[in-house]
Amino acid sequence: MSQIPPTFPGPTVGIGAPHRGVLILVLGVLSLVICAPLGIAAWLMGQGDLKKMKLGLIDPEGKGLTMAGMICGIISSVLLVLGVLFYVLLFVVLGIGAAASAAGAGGGGLLF
Repeated sequence: MSQIPPTFPGPTVGIGAPHRGVLILVLGVLSLVICAPLGIAAWLMGQGDLKKMKLGLIDPEGKGLTMAGMICGIISSVLLVLGVLFYVLLFVVLGIGAAASAAGAGGGGLLF
């Protein structure tokens, strides 16, 4: 009789390294509430961990937490980009308005 247990194809629960779902979820939520750049970290870590879960290298039990954190990170990153674009556009419009105002006043500088 053989001493080797039978193997089953595909990943099984409890095999591999522990998941980082809680950490990714915390980063995702903090990125929405306090610090938006943390969303990039949550997004990248979540994406990498989901790939490792598919390969069976990480415990797939934390897939829900990982996905939730990654989604929060994606939302935070998109809001961060939209906010930066808004402020860049705002400064461009204000700069054009200030330049037009200075040119209309004879180039005499700022008016108080």
